[in-house]
Amino acid sequence: MKKTIKTALISVYNKDGLELIVKLLNEKKIKIISTGGTADFIRALDIPVTTVEEITNFPSVFGGRVKTLQPQIFGGILNRRDNADDQKEKNKYNIADIDLVIVDLYPFEETLASGAPDDEIIEKIDIGGISLIRAGAKNFNDVVIIPSKNEYAYITEILSRGNETTNEERKHLAGCAFQVTSQYDFAIRGYFEGNKLRYGENPHQSGMFIGNIDDSWQQLHGKEMSYNNFLDTEAAINLVNDFADPAFAIIKHMNACGFAIDPDITVAFQKAYDGDPVSAFGGILASNRIITKEITEKIREKKLFVEVIIAPNFEKEAYEILEQKKDIRILKWKNPVLPKQQHRTCLTGILVQDRDTRVEKKEDLKCVTKRQPTKEETNDMLTANTIVKHLKSNSIAIVKNAQLLTMGCGQTSRIDALKQSLEKAKNFGFDVHGAVVASEAFLPFNDCVEVAGTAGITAVIQPGGSKGDQSSIDKCDELGMAMVFTGFRHFKH
Repeated sequence: MKKTIKTALISVYNKDGLELIVKLLNEKKIKIISTGGTADFIRALDIPVTTVEEITNFPSVFGGRVKTLQPQIFGGILNRRDNADDQKEKNKYNIADIDLVIVDLYPFEETLASGAPDDEIIEKIDIGGISLIRAGAKNFNDVVIIPSKNEYAYITEILSRGNETTNEERKHLAGCAFQVTSQYDFAIRGYFEGNKLRYGENPHQSGMFIGNIDDSWQQLHGKEMSYNNFLDTEAAINLVNDFADPAFAIIKHMNACGFAIDPDITVAFQKAYDGDPVSAFGGILASNRIITKEITEKIREKKLFVEVIIAPNFEKEAYEILEQKKDIRILKWKNPVLPKQQHRTCLTGILVQDRDTRVEKKEDLKCVTKRQPTKEETNDMLTANTIVKHLKSNSIAIVKNAQLLTMGCGQTSRIDALKQSLEKAKNFGFDVHGAVVASEAFLPFNDCVEVAGTAGITAVIQPGGSKGDQSSIDKCDELGMAMVFTGFRHFKH
């Protein structure tokens, strides 16, 4: 059933994107009720706003801890429009309907991550806002709930076409709302009770996971996850999930020491292992396909010590083989919708950036050399380019026949990363003739091209965009190599 929005309550922390919503509400002649700083923001737009205090006849008290927690507000949200008794009580106590609730909670997790003192963290536990979200979601039959800034675009689209919502839209937003409240409460629980880890990166550092890890994976077996296990497992699953084809990765210290693509996931495992059997010991294994009995038999045959193995699922026989090792952590990946942004503490604050979800495709490539790459080289370059995106800068990935032959990463110069990778290839007996090389950043000098070409590498993929591009292009032409630009960098620090 469609419902008409006549009155909206807005109480938000983050006001980015709010201006358009407020203007649309005003255009639709929807009454706006708001609190504190949000009301000031709306007034600054020369748009009429009614404060909560005017509705409740009660001021904001205790330093703003109590603003919306009033029966006139929650009654306006929670009364059932089709319930006769509710309507009698509403009229008796002069409570007006609120049809749309827009909330963005205090940034508790960000404040906690910043290392703020306890009193500041406590004050970022939102009480009124979380209650508004739950009330609006509970009464979704009559009320539209916008539980965070992530849904600002959703309500903007609705208001752009009118002031009515369908039951399906309201129910969808209610689901989003309880997702927000669940994650928020879990983070607070973590602060008080602690999702404590045995320790952080090192035994002398304490560690904690804040959030609901059950959203990401189900631990089927093994010891509890450590701080480093979390980081390595995230790196592993992010890499394989960037590929649609069957892919297998082996991760050590958040970098891929082995990777391969093959229609047969068991073959992909074998190729990934062969890439660096030394580093594979004690690594994290990740697959974007079900783990087969054959894979686990190979793990057992090689006497490979594995910290974590993660996949969408496990064959029954595969699981039975793996669980014989009491310590191995077996994780079933749930393929959650990951946050669009990443947060990282820095000095006394937090750095925020969009997650790097870009994966280049064939149509994104621009050939800049006289020789065009072959179909096989193009496929390998795309694979190498995605792998190098997940390696710590400066990094190089050398790929041949959909297998990561070798990589160099975490170097302070690109030529050192290339030399490191070629030395590793030599040590493991790989022939790099006919292989391709990927760099996650542009090549401002032709030294990398010359070294790679001399070693037998035939194609290069890089972002392009350096003043020295032409020098590298000319060197490729001189050596008969192909080079393509993607136009995008994938630095990873």
